[in-house]
Amino acid sequence: MSSLSETRATYELAATAFLDLAAQVPLERYAEPGLGNWDLRALIGHTGRSFVTVATYLATRADAVETEDAADYFAVVNRLAHGTTRDAIHQRGIEAGVALGEDPLASLRRSREEADLALGMLDGVDVVVTTAGGGMRVSDYLPTRTFELTVHCLDIARATGLDFTPPTEALADTLALASASALRQGLGTDVLLALTGRQPLPQGASVVP
Repeated sequence: MSSLSETRATYELAATAFLDLAAQVPLERYAEPGLGNWDLRALIGHTGRSFVTVATYLATRADAVETEDAADYFAVVNRLAHGTTRDAIHQRGIEAGVALGEDPLASLRRSREEADLALGMLDGVDVVVTTAGGGMRVSDYLPTRTFELTVHCLDIARATGLDFTPPTEALADTLALASASALRQGLGTDVLLALTGRQPLPQGASVVP
């Protein structure tokens, strides 16, 4: 398990990279395709939820650790993310995009400031908070947000044609978490074979919902 200071530093690198990328997307492009059925507004709004959930969850306290690490978090969420739950995730993305309003970047920056304030109020204490995956230490939850920020920045860059290279630390942590999540979900062999050029991943394979 990484320390809170380490995971926070990497999360902040990913957060800054996202805001820098979002600043390059003109408002007039927000109605263009983003990811799946999301337009760019919904995709950027969903990505910004990596600030909102940090501020929200850090205001809670859980009685016990139920989800041991970030890979377990994705395994739990994957089990929950089906049918109406997937529809709810999709709808939250749309709502998050609408909530960005007429000045999306200002809204994203406010959300980031609220997340930073919540992290600062911990005063370095790695508390157990309530998340969508159950009780988790903050140091174990933050990597899931770094993952979301990094992967969705790549989605935004692909959708817009903008150049984007994730911060090295964020990319390294995201790759490590993807591998660990694949292993927990029974995709370890498939991922290893794909990474070594021996076979493509099975259709629809994903380590996140």
